[in-house]
Amino acid sequence: MRCPIAVLLCSAVAGLVPATASAAGPRCPGAGRGVEQIGTTAARTLTLCLLNRTRAAHGLGALRADAQLIRAAQGHSDDMVANRYFQHESRDGSGFGQRIRAAGWTRDRRSYTLGENIAYGAGPDATPRAIVWAWMHSAGHRANILDPHFRLIGIGIAVGTPDGDGGATYSADFGS
Repeated sequence: MRCPIAVLLCSAVAGLVPATASAAGPRCPGAGRGVEQIGTTAARTLTLCLLNRTRAAHGLGALRADAQLIRAAQGHSDDMVANRYFQHESRDGSGFGQRIRAAGWTRDRRSYTLGENIAYGAGPDATPRAIVWAWMHSAGHRANILDPHFRLIGIGIAVGTPDGDGGATYSADFGS
């Protein structure tokens, strides 16, 4: 299992979020808008679009959304906002692998690899584009995104942040 370091987006990232114009694939219109404007469903779709553009630009296949991984990721994002913490481990000490198993994802798999990226931000740092940009500029998060073995993903986005500011908290659970 992999567990990269968590990333906390801050105002220092604002203004440094270029569009990935050179990436292959769809343009992901609206990815620079905040979750409060576009809603969590659209933000989840746009985040996946950006991740898949990035993977395509590196010659990798697209990630497919998986309902059980989405359930695990969404639960973690919701819990971090509701209980004001930011880490891969839940408040009860369980790791992302345990959350993913509890969601039923590992039930019929003999072997698997898991990874998780988390992030949060407010204002311009809470957009799908800003989150994916930050992940790509962090070695551990980038490794998960560009891991050719990962084929499935669950993205969970909660409105709000663990520190109580407006914005959004993202979790991405990867599986192979």
